[in-house]
Amino acid sequence: MREFSVPPVVTIGDAANLTDPVWDNAAAAPDAVQFARRSESGWVDVTCAQFRDEVIALARGLIAAGVEPGDRVALMSRTRYEWTLVDYAIWAAGAVTVPIYETSSAEQVSWILSDSGAMACVIETSAHALLLSGIRDGLPELRDAWQIDVGDLDRLRERGATVAADEVEARRRATGASDTATIIYTSGTTGRPKGCVLTHRNLYADVANALPGLSHILREGASTLLFLPLAHSFARLIQIGVVNARAKMGHSADIKNLVSELQAFKPTFVLSVPRVFEKVYNTAKQRAHADGKGAIFDRAEATAIAYSEALDKGGPGFMLKTQHALFDRLVYSKLRAALGGQCRDAISGGAPLGARLAHFFRGIGITIMEGYGLTETSPAVAVNLQNSTRIGTVGRPLPGVTVRIADDGEILIKGDLVFQRYWNNPEATAEALQDDGWYHSGDIGELDGDGFLTITGRKKEIIVTAGGKNVAPAVLEDRLRAHPLISQCVVVGDRQPFIAVLVTIDEEAWPKWLAANGHPETATVGELREDAALRAEIQTAVDEANRAVSAAEAIKVFRVLPRDFTEASGEMTPSLKVKRNVVHKTYADEIAAIYGG
Repeated sequence: MREFSVPPVVTIGDAANLTDPVWDNAAAAPDAVQFARRSESGWVDVTCAQFRDEVIALARGLIAAGVEPGDRVALMSRTRYEWTLVDYAIWAAGAVTVPIYETSSAEQVSWILSDSGAMACVIETSAHALLLSGIRDGLPELRDAWQIDVGDLDRLRERGATVAADEVEARRRATGASDTATIIYTSGTTGRPKGCVLTHRNLYADVANALPGLSHILREGASTLLFLPLAHSFARLIQIGVVNARAKMGHSADIKNLVSELQAFKPTFVLSVPRVFEKVYNTAKQRAHADGKGAIFDRAEATAIAYSEALDKGGPGFMLKTQHALFDRLVYSKLRAALGGQCRDAISGGAPLGARLAHFFRGIGITIMEGYGLTETSPAVAVNLQNSTRIGTVGRPLPGVTVRIADDGEILIKGDLVFQRYWNNPEATAEALQDDGWYHSGDIGELDGDGFLTITGRKKEIIVTAGGKNVAPAVLEDRLRAHPLISQCVVVGDRQPFIAVLVTIDEEAWPKWLAANGHPETATVGELREDAALRAEIQTAVDEANRAVSAAEAIKVFRVLPRDFTEASGEMTPSLKVKRNVVHKTYADEIAAIYGG
């Protein structure tokens, strides 16, 4: 067993809460720009004082609508300024924010609203309103729904005119560090998302202890364009960090036009999952080769990686510096321009980045600080900081965090950042929080002698895509196996750009299907697994399974295997559970073919 602990640099007082920085900023620097808000004419600055006043106005509206301290208010929207505004207004009213991904299915939305007991929900679009209307009969506790796109927030503000501003201050002051700030639902192996209860102290302690080591990134005068969904705890942490550091933030949900968005906003740093960095790199390389400049790009790539690696070994020599300077003019400056031209730093999380990609970007002049965390840890546990970086690791534990590697390799975590419990789920809470408050992450890792953490595997079955989306295989697999023609299935996609599935055919149902489709009774699955009718049949099962999940979690590709899993072949346990590791190894070529490998 190995353990590494870093003492806290900031301790959160019992009376503190996440709205304090909003009020502090408005008092200390009322004219400083806190946000840039999109309008028809472009980006419009929102000062610290303006943001506080807008939070107060909306909080008054929530209070007028009957929102009481401790009430759960759901928030379902794309990443936009109003998301942040509503979040802080809910907190200022003493209530609890329950984020919902705007791509969530009706089944997911229904579960989160019912399990959390949300009394109100802020939604964004008419599509969300239609989805909500279809499930509302099963949500007796849901009283109100306010739609951003039809002006309901303006009407809430008007309604709030009847509530004294002092009431917001009273609610805010009555909210302490130990009070619940948010319930974030995260995928679980049982298929039902679990609600992580995070207090103001959990989130505040995580941010406050991270900021000193990221002061060159998160500082007054810095700016970022946030494009990850704010329902994800990683993006939420940056939102809180930007407010605490009094930096400037814009919001964007236009991923298709992200490059032009970044070029217009010109952020000094970005927050992303590895998939975005991979796309920037892959697009640049493919374009260079298509334009007949592939050889130049390949040399520039090798030079960038060598240059970054040399920074960890005493520094680059004269020849490498000269080559690097040449390629900076020819290649690197153009790649930096894709991120707006002013970006020199980035924070990556949600999925593994990979040492080669990290060295490449540092070599072209953009240092990516890779970190590690979970929703249950608010979320940041460890990160590579300005003066403490080791590429290939996720950095040292943040101040106030202790990381322990258990005898079986599991990463255990302790500190003020660890969540309180799973909402309405004492069994899952008892399983995750053991041994005097240690959180059992389910991930496997190693600590080196200097305290740098490396993630080596995943003890739990949750799949994390290259885009950082957590996917519970059981939800999809249970639905797939409900189809009579399907015997077994294994969802795959860990660290990959999309979700896929391996499917086996039920041996008892196979003869009936052959007869119904005009095939000889001797035909095997291996002979017909590319048959159009068979694939159409399996596609119906896939479509049905996908109804239970969001688009990001949906199965994009399936592959029919030539034979069923059996205990004799080692893919099934005696209790008929699939051995995923064996399937992954046995069908490695099939999986590689899905992803072009």
